[in-house]
Amino acid sequence: MPVFQFNPPERFVAGTVGQPGDRTFFLQAVGEGRITSVVLEKAQVEALATRIEELLEEVHRRFGTPPGDDTPPEDDAPLQQPIEQDFRVGTLALAWDAEAARVIVEAQEIDESAGEELVEDDDEELAVFAEEAPAHRDVLRVYLTPGEARAFAGRAMKVVAAGRPDCPLCGRPLDPSGHICVRQNGYRPDRLV
Repeated sequence: MPVFQFNPPERFVAGTVGQPGDRTFFLQAVGEGRITSVVLEKAQVEALATRIEELLEEVHRRFGTPPGDDTPPEDDAPLQQPIEQDFRVGTLALAWDAEAARVIVEAQEIDESAGEELVEDDDEELAVFAEEAPAHRDVLRVYLTPGEARAFAGRAMKVVAAGRPDCPLCGRPLDPSGHICVRQNGYRPDRLV
């Protein structure tokens, strides 16, 4: 399992490529002359940022203020070039290393074939073998101080919010090419029988 590990990273940010409504979301880690960029969904970025804030609140509640909790200056620079997708994220994990006082963010490559193999195999022995077979999924693992994690979460939430604005009437995203508001014409597709 190839692991792209950054302990510590020079830079770890969430960013996008493309126009609102057609953006691709990335996590990008930079360090030791390497750039690792992984693609994920907007909802995954938002969930990761939210969970980081919750984790830091819990750490503060249980252990007090951890060392390295000073937030670095905000990083509003674009993603570093070249942006080459290393893999698409399927699973995100978050942990607290109390000994090192670090937040660990782990992004695992999506395994599109695992579910299909298990669903198609009716033989229990084959299903168990498929589950235990070594997964050759890539992993991005980043170690952050609490301050760096807080800065990452702040930027990630700004990136998520920078998309298309919502319609003040119906709440759906406004497209640059136009918007047909269901509240203005009385037609609401989700109420069809």
